Amino acid sequence: MWLVPGMLKTLILPPASLLILALAGWLIGRRRPRLGRGLIATSLIALYWLSTPVVASLALKSFEAPPLTRERIGRAKAGAIVILGAGVYRDAPEYGGDTADPLTLERLRYGAWLYRESNAVPILVTGGPIDPEDTPVGRVMARSLEDEFRVPVRWVEDAAHTTYENARRSRTILARAGVRRIFLVTHATHMPRARAAFEAAGFEVIPAPTLFQGPLEPKFNDFLPTADALSGTGYAIYEWAGRAWYALAGG
Repeated sequence: MWLVPGMLKTLILPPASLLILALAGWLIGRRRPRLGRGLIATSLIALYWLSTPVVASLALKSFEAPPLTRERIGRAKAGAIVILGAGVYRDAPEYGGDTADPLTLERLRYGAWLYRESNAVPILVTGGPIDPEDTPVGRVMARSLEDEFRVPVRWVEDAAHTTYENARRSRTILARAGVRRIFLVTHATHMPRARAAFEAAGFEVIPAPTLFQGPLEPKFNDFLPTADALSGTGYAIYEWAGRAWYALAGG
């Protein structure tokens, strides 16, 4: 049960999905050469374009919510700051144990800044274990905020495995405190899907996205494939797939 979602994600996203398409083309090509060559060519062309910074930037920017302004923070009257977890840097030798991974750390940094800008609106962190034996992401987040950013955490949700579960489980916790209006902290690309999930759970959401793509001014190098660009495009495809799934599942 734990392995299946991760395996599906790996197979759906590039480069695995494109390699599977190329393999299918090679197998089909034994009987239908033109179709086989067409599939292989399609996979290679797609791999090239999905690996270019210009395509990655366009894909990621298509999801971005606008940044939260200081004026909005001042008049928001939110009851909590909810920070969504991403992952864990396991057994970090320089820290002597698990700590926040880069994506989670980016969200924590902005959450800590927002805490100070909002005059100490209390924080809830949310995220369960990536694998059964892992430390839950939520606990790692709380430790990082308190030890490294000197920001207190009032609530820890440590069982959610999806954005949908982040929303539902956070609602259960915050309903006891009478909190409905929240700042929601996650990456700008992830915000539309996260906001939809939290609003469906009954929250009034004030989006607080972080890590935006810069202005798109393509240069020659932006048309050369890179591993980072393929990772960014893969993240955008994951968000498209997630939004499509939520739409099909009715929220």
